[in-house]
Amino acid sequence: MKIELSERQFRYLLDLVYIGNWVMNSYREDDRIREYDDVESTIFSHCLHRRMESLVDLYRGELIPSQAYAKGGIHNAIEQYEDVRFYEILAEDLAVRDMNGEPMTRENYDALMNRIDAYLSEFDRNGTDHISIDLDES
Repeated sequence: MKIELSERQFRYLLDLVYIGNWVMNSYREDDRIREYDDVESTIFSHCLHRRMESLVDLYRGELIPSQAYAKGGIHNAIEQYEDVRFYEILAEDLAVRDMNGEPMTRENYDALMNRIDAYLSEFDRNGTDHISIDLDES
């Protein structure tokens, strides 16, 4: 397969591949999905031919994204995504809880979305500062 990319498009592809492999493997220890690591290595190997050598390191005989690449801001994008998803998931879970665990239906859609929006507004204003748990110590 041959794909023609501009330098800018190739750089964006590096980000997409890195983020994709991060999603698939970052939480894994010894059970990494090697196929994703292999694709990442293959794509990053093209840095050597594009005068982007600083974006790739050789580690244990394998080409991987360099420390310079990993510390160059890509994790800021990942963290922003994780923050947004955290609050969205939390808002939805709390809204469903408030509605006695009822799954979303056509009938309760508006009520559920209003609760989700209320939680998201709260989180925008205060983060998790107003979330508390009442522990019954009896």
